[in-house]
Amino acid sequence: MRRLSLLLLLLPVFCFAQDFGFGFDDESTGAGESALPFTLKAGGSIEAGMLLYVYDFNGGEKAQGFHALDMLGANINFTAEGTSADVFVDLNLSSRSFEELRNGGPDAGHAPLLLNEAFVRAFLGSLNIEAGLIKLSWGRMFSPGPLDMANPLDYSDLTNLTDSRAMKIARPMLHLSLNTGDFTKIETVFIPNFQGHRFAQSGRWVPSQFSDMEGVISGGILDRALESFPASYASQIINMFNNVKNNYPSPAPQMPDTSGLDYFQSGLRFTTTIGAADMGAQYFYGNMFRPSVYAAGVDKFLENMVSSYMQGLPFDPGSMDLTRIEYNRYHQLGIDWAQVIGGFNARAEFAYHITDDFSGDDGAVKNPFIAWSFGFDRDIIWDINVNIQCNETIRIFNNKINKNPAMDCEGGTDFTSTRLIMQVSKQFFREKLDCKLISIWGIEDNDCHIVPSVAWTINDVRAEASAGIFAGSGKGELGQYLENSFVRLAVKYSF
Repeated sequence: MRRLSLLLLLLPVFCFAQDFGFGFDDESTGAGESALPFTLKAGGSIEAGMLLYVYDFNGGEKAQGFHALDMLGANINFTAEGTSADVFVDLNLSSRSFEELRNGGPDAGHAPLLLNEAFVRAFLGSLNIEAGLIKLSWGRMFSPGPLDMANPLDYSDLTNLTDSRAMKIARPMLHLSLNTGDFTKIETVFIPNFQGHRFAQSGRWVPSQFSDMEGVISGGILDRALESFPASYASQIINMFNNVKNNYPSPAPQMPDTSGLDYFQSGLRFTTTIGAADMGAQYFYGNMFRPSVYAAGVDKFLENMVSSYMQGLPFDPGSMDLTRIEYNRYHQLGIDWAQVIGGFNARAEFAYHITDDFSGDDGAVKNPFIAWSFGFDRDIIWDINVNIQCNETIRIFNNKINKNPAMDCEGGTDFTSTRLIMQVSKQFFREKLDCKLISIWGIEDNDCHIVPSVAWTINDVRAEASAGIFAGSGKGELGQYLENSFVRLAVKYSF
């Protein structure tokens, strides 16, 4: 129970820090005053509900059993506030916790409680210091934009795809924030190691990019063989390769160990207000959250294979461990802007990412790319609020990309990736009834995810009905989950 032990360690650290001048009064307390040197607060929520996958009623291959514990969820957080420091701990109890416990997943040893966030924060005049497991938000966009690079996202369960805060994975980091004026701030962050986006490796949410990896790489290697040798040898090359593949299956590719300091990340951010505009600039040094997948030493492998068969000698491919997975390093230079113009709350971000592939022809490294985001929100007729955001990445040196995915980690992919995110909401009965429609549209993939919801709130109780609909091309990142469309019914009590 290592995660829970962190909670027990944080509180003594907090009290120890207070003893060394973080602002607590050492004098005895008077009548009616708390004997503790800090104020302890607790909050959270308890939820009971039901998540139903529409296609499960057809008894498809992805259909799964329903367990009573899947209907329960809870969140509880503790805050210990002192004069010059505080401690925050947030714990989750969810159906996923029980699923990990049942199936022996990566967090099974820590179920049923999962540590969501935990940090110590000290206030030293105009300097704030945070250390611990933190979800840090940088940038201006209401949905993550190109400047929000500190935390990876959890894509292993897409039932909360529209809740970017919940999808963030807290990371150990040291975050310093210095206020140099009423509207000016300098921030810096140090993250000692790295974690990429989390994807399911089995079950209904495993992405096709993972499940089809072996076939894509094998097909790419065969295509390379047919390109490299005379056409008259085509049938022989195919037979050679199939013989090797069938008799010497390639082991599953290994994910790199990113827990060491050689995967550290750091960043610096400056924000200020100039006239009516909020401006920001930042530098970040880190790793791509999505890994690069390619085949290493393809030409040498094929040369040895053909040479052996031509000489009538047995070919031993060894482990045939051709597939490599890496998280590429990059430098990011970014700026952002936000301003109210004609009643529109407009905001934008722009970033240039510099990788080690300066010429664009290194298949093991992703090319440099530009990323931008623009959005706005406004109340229109009948107090209907519209919030629209567009995110796009544009690859540099696209003409240098090898279309063969075995030779280039970006082979066979579009040089742009564009997503349009829109939220339309309207409240009724003095904000007790909240109606909302959220859509995410992948332009190049021609697919989408639509989430309509209706929620009724009375004091601390909220009842909600929502759905998650995946549609469009089955080859897209969203459309591939067509059979995972769902309906959710839930009642939540917050305290």
